[in-house]
Parts: sequence; C-alpha cells; structure tokens
Amino acid sequence: MPTLKAVIFVAWIVFWVYWLISAAGAKQGSRTWRTRPPGLMILVLGFVLLRVFRPGTLAVHNSIVQGVGMVLFASGLGLAVWARIYIGQNWGMPMTEKDEPELVTSGPYHFVRHPIYAGVLLAILGTSLATNVYWLIAFAVLGAYFIYSAKVEERLLTSSFPGEYQRYRTNSKMLIPFVL
Repeated sequence: MPTLKAVIFVAWIVFWVYWLISAAGAKQGSRTWRTRPPGLMILVLGFVLLRVFRPGTLAVHNSIVQGVGMVLFASGLGLAVWARIYIGQNWGMPMTEKDEPELVTSGPYHFVRHPIYAGVLLAILGTSLATNVYWLIAFAVLGAYFIYSAKVEERLLTSSFPGEYQRYRTNSKMLIPFVL
C-alpha cells in the first residue's frame, strides 16, 4: 500500500508539473468569473480531512478495488493529457474566454465536451479507490465545480459559435459518454 500511494503521489506531481509547463503556450484570454482557485480549496479540505481522520482510517485494503482504482486513475490522467494535447493553444483556465476562439470537436472532444474535467474527475475517483475513500469528498467538490464551470463555458461557446456549438452539443455529452 505505501508503494501504491507513492506511485499515485508522484504521478499527480508529474501531471501538475506538465500542466503548468504546457499552460505557457496557451492563447491569451480573459477570465469571466473570479474566485479562489479550486486547488487551494482542495488543499484546505485535504488538511481538514487529515486532521479529522487519522491516516489509514478510510484506507482501501482490497487489492481488487485498488487495481480498479489504479486503472481509473491512469485512464483519467491519460484522458486529461490527451485532451490537453489535442486542444493545444485553445486551452485555458476554467471559464476563460479566448481572444480568438476555435471550436474543437474531434479527438477526445468527439466523445465528451469537457474531457479534461472528465479525466481529472476519473483520476480522483481512481485515487480514492486505490488509496483512501476520503478522496471522494474532493471528487464531489471538484465535480460540482467542474459542472458549474462547464455550464458557464457552454454559454460562452454558444454565444461565440451559435449554430455550430448547438449542433455539437446535441451530438455529445458533457462529461460522461452516453450518460451526462
């Protein structure tokens, strides 16, 4: 179990370092909504959870569940990275309006309209199943934030691409293929 936790921790660090480095090449844009970054909220929530629950109290000990968690974790990070590479310079922070927007509807965006959000949520769900169930709280908090962000972004995209985005929206799901 400690090795599994270490692997997941290192993978998250590598993912976020990649994410920060790749953000340097994104097009300029402007934020449409201002709040504290969700990462700060997650860190505070994580600190509180570590104080409330002793390490290991909600730990997952079933190797099958841990294996499923690792598959979901790796799939989620893979989806988020694939979507980030595919959207290229059009990527931006949640609820950012680009100066010269382009509508990307192929690659992972063919299956869901917000594959980066879906991938990060899947990775957090996998982290929870592979290590400790208290990560489900982070999953719920980020899930609510991502759904709100997606709805705001979809309003922006509808105004930027009136006919085209509406057609895209009717042929794809927001976060989970064939479901949501």
